[in-house]
Amino acid sequence: MPKVAVLIPTRLKSTRLPNKPLAIINEKPLIQHVYEHAIAVHPAKDVYIASGDQEIIDIAQKFGAQCILTDASLPSGTDRISAALKEIDPDGTKYDIIVNFQGDGINVDPKLNLELISIMERTGADIVTVGKKITDLAEIQNPAYVKIAMGLKEGEDTGRALYFSRSPIPYHRDIDSVDEAYWHIGIYVYNAHSLKQFVSLPIGVLENREKLEQLRALENGMTIYAKIVKSVKLVEEAPADINTPEELEQAQHYFKI
Repeated sequence: MPKVAVLIPTRLKSTRLPNKPLAIINEKPLIQHVYEHAIAVHPAKDVYIASGDQEIIDIAQKFGAQCILTDASLPSGTDRISAALKEIDPDGTKYDIIVNFQGDGINVDPKLNLELISIMERTGADIVTVGKKITDLAEIQNPAYVKIAMGLKEGEDTGRALYFSRSPIPYHRDIDSVDEAYWHIGIYVYNAHSLKQFVSLPIGVLENREKLEQLRALENGMTIYAKIVKSVKLVEEAPADINTPEELEQAQHYFKI
């Protein structure tokens, strides 16, 4: 059995919703809800909150979470979990697989992590992630929806990700418009060695053009598999994660103590 660590990257700085990890949702901070969802699926001894903010660390330790204080200036959640991994597994022998469970994903079903871990074991992929079918042409054409190019046959829901783009991909030559695409959802499971390799690589040419860090992995020959799912949510009516005051209000409505 592979040894799995779940790392929850989180920070106070947020343009649209400052201090959101500490936003109270039914008497608990957001980050506590996320942590409790994670330990409902994974052993608590292997779940860690990684943050560059001492205030988050102090509060998380009060509700019993293991925490790693990282450099506050790290540019991304991927860099943050990599830095945390160096702290909890300095010689690289404790963990084989790393789950990046986002600190604002209050409504993301953590059982999905188990499926992604299984895919990684089966395929030997460097990274495993998630996608969802989209058929709305406006969403397909919207650069905010990152698309995945995958060569899935009928009945398949898992395969190798060939490219990620903000543009509609792949091009459908025989029809007037794209009638289906795969929307990339930023949930990641990493091979521990591959995570260390990934953060050591320079920013790629395609990554810089599209502003998508997963392209750095593809540019350097790493393999990414994706699973297409119908939903990633625990509660279908609520937002998957919290980014705005409106989404916070919705979460307060749906997540009870």
